[in-house]
Amino acid sequence: MRNSTVRAVNRLTTRWAAAQAPADAGTVFTAAGVWPLLALLADGSGGPARTELAHALGIPAEAAAGAARELLAALAGVRGLQAATGLWAKAGLPLEEDWSAGLPAGARGTLTGDLDADAETLDAWASDRTGGLIERMPVLLDQETLLVLASALALRLRWIQPFHESCGEPSAGPWAGRPVRRLVRSTSLLDRVRVGHGPSGAITLLEVVGAAGVDVHLVLGEPGAPVGDTLATAIAAVTKALPTTGASLLPDGSPGPGLAVGSVAAYSPEPRLDIETVAFEVRSEHDLLDHARLFGLETAADGSHGHFPGISSKPLAIASARQSALARFHAEGFEAAAVTGVAVGCAGPGPRYRARRAEVRFDRPFGFLTVHRTSRLVLAAGWVADPDSP
Repeated sequence: MRNSTVRAVNRLTTRWAAAQAPADAGTVFTAAGVWPLLALLADGSGGPARTELAHALGIPAEAAAGAARELLAALAGVRGLQAATGLWAKAGLPLEEDWSAGLPAGARGTLTGDLDADAETLDAWASDRTGGLIERMPVLLDQETLLVLASALALRLRWIQPFHESCGEPSAGPWAGRPVRRLVRSTSLLDRVRVGHGPSGAITLLEVVGAAGVDVHLVLGEPGAPVGDTLATAIAAVTKALPTTGASLLPDGSPGPGLAVGSVAAYSPEPRLDIETVAFEVRSEHDLLDHARLFGLETAADGSHGHFPGISSKPLAIASARQSALARFHAEGFEAAAVTGVAVGCAGPGPRYRARRAEVRFDRPFGFLTVHRTSRLVLAAGWVADPDSP
């Protein structure tokens, strides 16, 4: 895949990481699932929204659609990774031919306006494209939804060297005394673990190698270091933007968080790295509009007028943008999935008139009459003291 696109997606990942919650809240997110959708929106946008989307993407808007297609095609070619996109438009919504023709291959469907049926269709797509890891489309639908654009990513990989699992209890730290699924293994490759330094001190990185060309890097920061700083430093390290030092060259002692290096009496001259971690599963729900500026959606979410003349002649604005994500790390391998959905609604000025409205509620005992229409004969009369229960 193109280096410039990879760098652009990684920059968005870094900025998103910096916006993460404090360390006591687990999270998982994927900018690789958001970036292509922003690119497709940028291709059909205009005015300030186009400028903001291009800034968030890190590439010119006119190059965005092509970059999105190339990225999605490259992701689909990664062993163990499934990548998909989908578009659902409300019947009768005119779509600009140039924009729709430039969309990557993927599902195409129609929003019927039946919210339950449409939600069922979108949920089925999300579940199918992620092998059941994400069961629901995260986007919010209402009667004003005209367009849904979605991406799905699902990764399943096996470790080249599995871990051994047992039950254990950490002796120190916030998990002390808590039973955990303990994962251990050893390797002679000391440089699987490396140390780097960022704004909030040192980080320790462990590379866990997958069998299909995809690896997982575990990162430990200094106690109390902000989540964003630790993740941003790790991203810089794994992308080679920040130098790191392997354990074979580190000084004796504790050169990084959670890491001890030294020389011991042994029966073999072969080096050994002992690894201990825990199995985990993290699920997160993200409302991208909570960070609208980060994703270039601040202006695009203003429903007072349209922002996407290249998508439709009908004025459109972003109504909802959300992501559901999952990561699962265990003795045999790793699974991750994310479904990102963007709902687009009709934009324009608010109501122009004032009108009278009335409201009535029968929320306490009431009576009723059955009346013949022509003769006005009362056929039955009654009183409701106890309404039916569901």
